[in-house]
Amino acid sequence: MPIEIVRNDITKMETDAIVNAARPSLLGGGGVDGAIHRAAGPGLLEECRTLGGCRTGQAKITGGYELPAKFIIHTVGPIWEGGHSGEEELLASCYRSSLDLALENGCETVAFPLISAGAYGYPKDEALRVAVDSIGKFLLDHDMTVYIVVFSRESVQLGRKLSDEITEYIDDNYTPLRQDRIRDRRREVAEDAAYIKAEEVETDFLPPMAAEPTMAPRPAKADKTEAVPSERNATVDEDFFERLRNLDESFQQMLLRMIDEAGMTDVQCYKKANIDRKLFSKIRADKHYRPSKKTALALAVALELDLPQTKELLEKAGFALSHSSIFDVIVEYFIVKRNYNIFEINEALFAYDQVTLG
Repeated sequence: MPIEIVRNDITKMETDAIVNAARPSLLGGGGVDGAIHRAAGPGLLEECRTLGGCRTGQAKITGGYELPAKFIIHTVGPIWEGGHSGEEELLASCYRSSLDLALENGCETVAFPLISAGAYGYPKDEALRVAVDSIGKFLLDHDMTVYIVVFSRESVQLGRKLSDEITEYIDDNYTPLRQDRIRDRRREVAEDAAYIKAEEVETDFLPPMAAEPTMAPRPAKADKTEAVPSERNATVDEDFFERLRNLDESFQQMLLRMIDEAGMTDVQCYKKANIDRKLFSKIRADKHYRPSKKTALALAVALELDLPQTKELLEKAGFALSHSSIFDVIVEYFIVKRNYNIFEINEALFAYDQVTLG
C-alpha cells in the first residue's frame, strides 16, 4: 500500500531511501540521527561534512553506505514551541522536501521516522497527523510506497476524543465469538420453548373432531382464458429489476459500477483507498478477482459507502462484517461516523494492534 505504518528499526528497512531526523549540522547526534550514523559507518559522516549543514524544513541526500537502503535523506525538523511558531508548516516542509528528493533520485520506496516527535518535543499525535497528511498529498500526484516507522505501537497516539469514542464503540459492539454462540444458543432455546408453549395453547382450544369429516367442495376448474395482468402487477418497482440485474454482478463489476456512479476516476479511487496501481489493475482486468477483506474495505471507504452498501460490496468478495472482530468494529465505527479518511482509520487500527486497510 502507498502509506503503511510499521513497527521496526529504521536502520533495518530495505527501502530505496530512509529519512534521517537530523540536526542542522548533519554531523550526527542522539536518537534516530545517532542510530543511523552508527549503522551507516564512518563514510556517512565524511560525506555529511561536505554538505554545509541543513536548514529547518529542508532536506539533503547522501549514500546509504552500510545500511540496506541505497540513500539517506537528511531533514531537520522544528523544535516544538507550543504550536504557534510555524512548527506545522516547517514539519510539513520536511516531508515534502524529502519526498521531492526521493522522486528526483528515482526512489520507489521510502521510510520515514516520526520527525520531531522525539527530543524535539512535537506531540506524537500531531506529528503523525502532519506526516500522514503531507505524505498523502504527495501521493495523490506520484506513485511511491512510503513507510512511517515507529519503535512501538505506543508511538502512535490518537487524539483523546477519537480514542475515547472508538473505545466506547468497541465496548458497546464488540462481542467475542464464544459469547455470540452462547447468545445464539439461548435464543434458539427460548424460541423452542415459545413454540412448544404455543402448540400447547392451540391444542387446548381445538374443537372436537367430527365423526365423519365432511369433504371440502371441489374447487371450480380454472378458466383457461389467459388472465390479464392487473395494473398493479404491470407497474413493478424499478428497484426490484435493478436488484435482479445486480444479482450476478461480480465484485469487480459492482466496484466499477460504483466508481462510475460516484463520478470518480480509477486513479482517484485507488489512491483514496491507499492501494497501489498494480493491484487495482489486477482487479480491473479480472472479472472474477477476489480481493482480500482489507482491500475490499479500503475500496468501500474510498467510495464513501454507507454501512449497508459496504456490507453488499463485501459480500461480493465473500466477506462480512462481524462484531466478533475488533478490526471490523473499528472500521464500522468510522463508516457509521461517515469519517472516510483512510489514513486516520489506519492510525486507529494500528493503535489497536490490527492490520491496516489498503
